[in-house]
Amino acid sequence: MDEFDVVVVGAGPVGLFLACELGLADCAVLVLEREAELGSPWRVEPLGMRGLFATSAEAFYRRGMLGALLKATGVPDDSGENSEGDGLSAPPMAGHFAGMEPDPADIDLAALPFRLPSPAPDAMVASLDAVETVLSQRAAELGVQIRRGASVSALTQDENGVVVRAGDHEYAARWVVGCDGGRSAVRKLAGFDFVGTEPQFTGYIALTTIADPEKLGSGMINRTQTGTYVRMFADGQIGMMDFDGGAFDRTQPPTCEHLQAVLRRVSGTDVTLTEVQLASSFTDRAKQTTTYRQGRVLLAGDAAHIHSPLGGQGLNTGLGDAMNLGWKLAATVHGTAPDGLLDTYTGERHPIGARVLDWSRAQVEVMRPSPHARAVQAVIRDLIATRDGATYVFQKVSGSSIRYDLGSEHPLIGCSAPDFRLVDGTRLGDLMRDGHGVTLDFTTDRCLRGSVTGWADRIRYVAGPVRNGLGFGAVLIRPDGIVAWAGDRAPDRAAFERAAGHWFGSPEV
Repeated sequence: MDEFDVVVVGAGPVGLFLACELGLADCAVLVLEREAELGSPWRVEPLGMRGLFATSAEAFYRRGMLGALLKATGVPDDSGENSEGDGLSAPPMAGHFAGMEPDPADIDLAALPFRLPSPAPDAMVASLDAVETVLSQRAAELGVQIRRGASVSALTQDENGVVVRAGDHEYAARWVVGCDGGRSAVRKLAGFDFVGTEPQFTGYIALTTIADPEKLGSGMINRTQTGTYVRMFADGQIGMMDFDGGAFDRTQPPTCEHLQAVLRRVSGTDVTLTEVQLASSFTDRAKQTTTYRQGRVLLAGDAAHIHSPLGGQGLNTGLGDAMNLGWKLAATVHGTAPDGLLDTYTGERHPIGARVLDWSRAQVEVMRPSPHARAVQAVIRDLIATRDGATYVFQKVSGSSIRYDLGSEHPLIGCSAPDFRLVDGTRLGDLMRDGHGVTLDFTTDRCLRGSVTGWADRIRYVAGPVRNGLGFGAVLIRPDGIVAWAGDRAPDRAAFERAAGHWFGSPEV
């Protein structure tokens, strides 16, 4: 029986990113993927395009993969040019709420907390294929094993480890993480409670040939008295929302006849579909596990929380799960984790998932084809057109408003760290590529040099004058980029040492 530190089930973006985090920390990692081959048309351009917002772009940047991702998506890598700038510019896109898009120029940049210029864009568009290609290549460089065509059918665990069966093989691991999507086999086999709300609509995405496309509205998102349809990235690519209570039988792919009937109903036209090349369905079922950990089994991404794809936050939330979990699980594997560190994964990420589910539910309610919903739409559209409204939507969608409750009232602690830049040009993001914590000491006497010595194997210490320290004298940043402690121009060394011990364990003597 092959043995590993961690078996990750699912080779989508979340599973691969987590595997890279663990591989970076010298864990023995195996990824099991039920699909035998890559190359699904739903994952390549233009069908597989997804929005990556600030938190996700930061994660790729902090691990040195942003340039590769930009190259894989065909986007010019102008991060070098951006990195020289001292000002902040409006994001290229601000997301949307129920199809209502704020104007990026309306976003109040001054209202975004502790924001500094960074090579990581506030938003970008990438195909799932590009994301997975970059992560797969990085995983291979880090010694991660990926076995495809391996569908997990059984899982048993005890206090010492977990045994996973996939096909005729069994794999032993100290830990298992299910990143295997909304119908997660790991979640079911491990007995996680999965609770939430049932669907109100059936959604469809199809690549079709339309005989008379002029009968449909020319806008991207078209609301009618009976539903909503979307003209998407590719010619003939249609999205539809049919408020049928999720009644469609999703065990079978939708036929051309069924899709035409739905499109005619929600568009209010007699449009004709002559061919369907690809089609899939989804619902707005919104559910979440009550915990992200059962013994030695953990969940991340859609395995832990599902919701409608409105707003495109599923991928970004899942990548956030992986970034939060990776370093904590690696420290647990290596025996350096302080007591309770792994339990902070559920404590920090479960509330984030719950908020995303509610954000999704709110959009569904507003998009109902009813007079009441249309009245609410009009009010929200007016609010989004204001500076405060545009900023609010951007903060919610981008993740820039996320702040973990780390037990401190300090406004920076628990937030994603600004990309501090030293006078010599060194950036925080560049210092995080090895997956360690980072202490930045801006004081003239390097007052934390002695304090950090005991954690030298886990925390990188960097001192020097900073271009814009935002009034801080020193900061301690966790491997996931979250500020664990911040001090003023005369930092409290004892407070720093308590924070370092709390997150990184006992110092070496």
